[in-house]
Amino acid sequence: MSAPSGAGKTSLIKALMEQDQRVEVSVSHTTRPQRPGEVEGVNYFFISTETFHEMREAGAFFESAEVFGHFYGTSLTQLEARLSDGADVILEIDWQGAQQVRKLLPDSAWLFILPPSLKALKARLQARGQDAEDTIEIRMRAARDEMSHWDEADYLIINDQFDSALEALQALVRSLRLRTGQQQSVLQNLIEDLLN
Repeated sequence: MSAPSGAGKTSLIKALMEQDQRVEVSVSHTTRPQRPGEVEGVNYFFISTETFHEMREAGAFFESAEVFGHFYGTSLTQLEARLSDGADVILEIDWQGAQQVRKLLPDSAWLFILPPSLKALKARLQARGQDAEDTIEIRMRAARDEMSHWDEADYLIINDQFDSALEALQALVRSLRLRTGQQQSVLQNLIEDLLN
């Protein structure tokens, strides 16, 4: 799932996970400083830039990107473990990471979340109270670049009314579970019985 900062992807994922126990979000590694209220291993794994580069050179990341001067990466072993346990894993990543995932896992689904307007996006960033005004302006400039990649995604949700956006996300997850590849792994015995 990709979106500009402030579009609501984290809130949507949190609400989805509260209602659907099969859905998990991958916890990324990052070099950015830990914010107040963030928990190590829950929100991110906070590591040094040196450690990040060492991990990336060792092939520890499934995907990685630099965003706002900080590095982010999805642990390959963590992702493989969650998928092998049957979890529906959401990667909360920017367009650069999503492009990498698309190449490595062509059957993955890329969802893009857009805000209803630039005015609403700025208001949401200000309401979070996490960033100074100059940082918000940087995020707004970067948002235009991020949003320009919306048409590379498979699915698009406009997060205007949160409940409607959440319903759309829930419907998408349900429909993705019905793909034949997903069904085959779950219903292998039934399919074999029906065909024999």
